[in-house]
Amino acid sequence: MAKHDPASTSKEIVPVSADRGESPVAKAILEFVSRIPDSDVPRAGKGSAAEECRRLASSAANKAALTAGSLALPPGPLGWLTVLPELVAIWRIQGQLVSDIAAAYGKTAKLGREQMLWCLFRHTAAQAFRDVAIRVGDRLVFRTAATSVLQRLAGRIGVSVSKRAVGKGISRWLPIVGALGVGAYAYYDTGQVAKTAIDLFSGDVHIDDGDETPSGTKRRASKTASTVGAGPVGDPEPKASARKTVKKATAKKATVRKTAKKAAPRAATAKKTVARRKPAT
Repeated sequence: MAKHDPASTSKEIVPVSADRGESPVAKAILEFVSRIPDSDVPRAGKGSAAEECRRLASSAANKAALTAGSLALPPGPLGWLTVLPELVAIWRIQGQLVSDIAAAYGKTAKLGREQMLWCLFRHTAAQAFRDVAIRVGDRLVFRTAATSVLQRLAGRIGVSVSKRAVGKGISRWLPIVGALGVGAYAYYDTGQVAKTAIDLFSGDVHIDDGDETPSGTKRRASKTASTVGAGPVGDPEPKASARKTVKKATAKKATVRKTAKKAAPRAATAKKTVARRKPAT
């Protein structure tokens, strides 16, 4: 559950404890998503929401480029020390952007850890979200992830982010030019985050967190999401059940045909018997 601290400007979620064997990047991701930043952006009208979000995206992209470029100015070994702080600083800017976009569309209540991770890292590590988000037709359904699932997700994202961080570290050896490249990439990356967030919150956000039945037991909504054609993460059991149903129907049709074939000779014999017993006129 979320806790609101009067002295804080963010929504605190129950923190996810990281394992000791996890990378520093994965730990930073888990700590970052434990706090969803609040937004002061009012809900926009249906016609002005997209324009407001584009304005927010442009402002955040410029801020991210300036921040990343400034932190990338120290050359050589000193530049390596600023890689992780640069990542966290960019995530904060992008996280606030996602929160503002959700507020502009009136979907702040739908913004959680899973949605924040999706918006920030979907364009760089799409395959990592197979256990959290599935596509059912035109809908995107998020599953409320347990702590262990979030840890695995953060680890997969951390691998992808670490590869990019190595490239950023190498660029630190190129004074000025490297900083310009890092800033340009931060601008592009923030634009991708904004695009993902707009696509998500401009539609219906479906969250599979289980609902209470009249008897008080939880019923998982994933049954709907795991139907045939639910996507790469869909459960294959419904397909097997459908095949069994088709086989049973085929067997029934075959039985009916055999019964009809057996009944046909009997009907012919009965007609002949009646014809013989009929008195001649």
